[in-house]
Amino acid sequence: MGSQARAGTTGAPVVPRIPAATEPAVTGMTPVEASPRRKGDQRPVPARNDLYGHLTIDGLRSYRTALTHEEGNVSYWRRILQARLDVVTASGGGRELDTERLRPVLTTERIDSGRRALVEVLPVDDIPPLPSLSELWERQVADDDEAGRDAFAEELRAAEGQLSEYRSALHRRIGEATGELIARYREQPDLCLTALPAERGRRASA
Repeated sequence: MGSQARAGTTGAPVVPRIPAATEPAVTGMTPVEASPRRKGDQRPVPARNDLYGHLTIDGLRSYRTALTHEEGNVSYWRRILQARLDVVTASGGGRELDTERLRPVLTTERIDSGRRALVEVLPVDDIPPLPSLSELWERQVADDDEAGRDAFAEELRAAEGQLSEYRSALHRRIGEATGELIARYREQPDLCLTALPAERGRRASA
């Protein structure tokens, strides 16, 4: 097997904790980054964005949900890369990575599908490409190949940087989509009711 983890650990395989469905559960709203405001400053009012004009209110909500879910995926992939980097850079004997268990999670098709879906809804240039996580996860370097380990560690760090850029782009898009939702709700307050489940909506109108 490839590089070993830190000395003093047991012989069990190292596998980052994965949810039962092999994908991270994303709940709640991702906070929208805002510039610092002084106490007493008036909060800026979100304005309509022409980029989202082709989306219905339901389409806009779905797009924002997809962005949030993808952001959760990226956070998960980063943890996997960090685990791989820890093993590559560790010295001495220890535990080995179980590459087979996470192989289905890191396929190129699975990784790229979320990005493609987002770009189809709103083509943009600020969502960067993703690294080949499956290849990085499965690559093995001999324990006595110090130069090979160093080069591999640099590739992993570069891939983590790519994921960070991708995540930042998602945060910007989540902020824009949230602002567009708020702007539409201000124009048409009744749109808020369309976000309620049909049964609850009927009760409210009864």
